[in-house]
Amino acid sequence: MPPTNAALNATSALLVTAGLVAIKRGKQELHARLMCAAILASSLFLVGYLANLAINGTTKFPHEGSVRALYFAILLSHTLLAMAVPPLVGATVYFAWKGRLAKHKRLAKFALPIWAYVSVTGVVIYAMLHHL
Repeated sequence: MPPTNAALNATSALLVTAGLVAIKRGKQELHARLMCAAILASSLFLVGYLANLAINGTTKFPHEGSVRALYFAILLSHTLLAMAVPPLVGATVYFAWKGRLAKHKRLAKFALPIWAYVSVTGVVIYAMLHHL
């Protein structure tokens, strides 16, 4: 399950980035589809992550020294910001859905980098736990 979850996180990061590029190029419909796909990937990740956590519990970081400190710094920032992603993305989608595009754009400038960071650091955490 962890490799699948990492792949879903990577997919979400790529889709969010592609969605940003699409809207910068004026392709609103493509942007909307890419962002919906990113939400789906992130949602599937969350279901898989919670299922894995319920079945297997937490994974202990096996290394010591400076790499351990780096791991926990990344994990802390990832965890704190990950808690903000669902309400930020939900509000951003709500504003777009209601046609309140100025509010959508203003919030998206804040939400998108956090969402991308959480997705990328999710892959980094997986790599540090399973491939160092």
